[in-house]
Amino acid sequence: MNITLRQAILQRVNNKSDEELKEIIEDSIGGEERVLPGLGVLFEIIWQHSEASTQDTLVETLKGHLA
Repeated sequence: MNITLRQAILQRVNNKSDEELKEIIEDSIGGEERVLPGLGVLFEIIWQHSEASTQDTLVETLKGHLA
């Protein structure tokens, strides 16, 4: 069975509690570069299911921390 990286990441986080998801995210931030694709997949889900106002807030937060 061949699965994509996206599918593997989604399987890893499927059925996790809120606390477990938070821990996965926090452990990935600032970690090894190999975890960045996983954060990208999670961000993609957040983005796709956020209202425009939330997306605007995310962009402003990002923009405010780029220099």
